Amino acid sequence: MPDEMTWIEDLAALLPEIPPDTIVSRTVSTGPGLRVTLFGFAAGQELTEHTASHPAILHFLRGQGSLTTGGRTGLATPGTWIQMPANTPHSIRAEQDLVMLLLMLT
Repeated sequence: MPDEMTWIEDLAALLPEIPPDTIVSRTVSTGPGLRVTLFGFAAGQELTEHTASHPAILHFLRGQGSLTTGGRTGLATPGTWIQMPANTPHSIRAEQDLVMLLLMLT
């Protein structure tokens, strides 16, 4: 984790406007043991099934999407929070413009 405090009052405001047909991202913080990235998905965009070599946490802040992780599919809405062990297959499809915070535990 970073040695300095980070205080962000509105994470979603860190992203530029999400253009149609795109996925945008912005690194929020990096340090030993943690990398934090904010993602914005335009409606209809998706990340196909993939895995990460580190444990991760997904926290959905705005919008709605379909999330499949570890063989379970469900709706991701503001407040949805998922903790995944390393190498867990997962995919995300935005039903509406979607903002998600990824915390990668490195």
